[in-house]
Amino acid sequence: MLDQKTSAERLGAFSDAVIAVIITVMVLELKAPESPTFSALGPLWPTAVSYAVSYLFIAIIWINHHHLLRFVSNVTTRLIWVNFAHLFVVALVPFATSWIARTQLAAAPVAIYATIFVCVNMAYLVFEREVLAQTPTEQMSPGTRRIARLRSLTTLTIFAAAGLASIAAPLLGFGLICCALVFYLRPDVPVIAGHAAN
Repeated sequence: MLDQKTSAERLGAFSDAVIAVIITVMVLELKAPESPTFSALGPLWPTAVSYAVSYLFIAIIWINHHHLLRFVSNVTTRLIWVNFAHLFVVALVPFATSWIARTQLAAAPVAIYATIFVCVNMAYLVFEREVLAQTPTEQMSPGTRRIARLRSLTTLTIFAAAGLASIAAPLLGFGLICCALVFYLRPDVPVIAGHAAN
């Protein structure tokens, strides 16, 4: 039991370190204006907005990842590789953030940004499924599991729609991304009374 707990803690510690590096890389992309005036900050609004959304996204990823790790009882090789895949796509977020900031939320960069969100969400969905497969029903009811899956599929659909919408209307696509993030602000899924009894 101690070995399994230690393995779960090592998995969490490694993931924490990678996410910390990702945030650091993203912060290093923030460039101060050369002019010493407040008006020089105006043209930086795409950078500020994209950074804020990306930072929120990574914070949500960390919170939900940490929440799921509480249910891990057996760190399998498959779970480790799924975690690596999840971290790999999360590591692409600084690249897309920098691109949409430099191009002032142009169509192609926002579409790629949304596509990365789709990939992150798909990887999270697989990670979530791997963890919940080994979670006893007394820790999480079947109804709660269904709500968690529904939430993941709903946000996946919204991210995909954002990617398509971004081609014609990048601001609309970016707005859809922001809306999808709201679903994950709470790591624990709210249990509906009707589902709790299932």
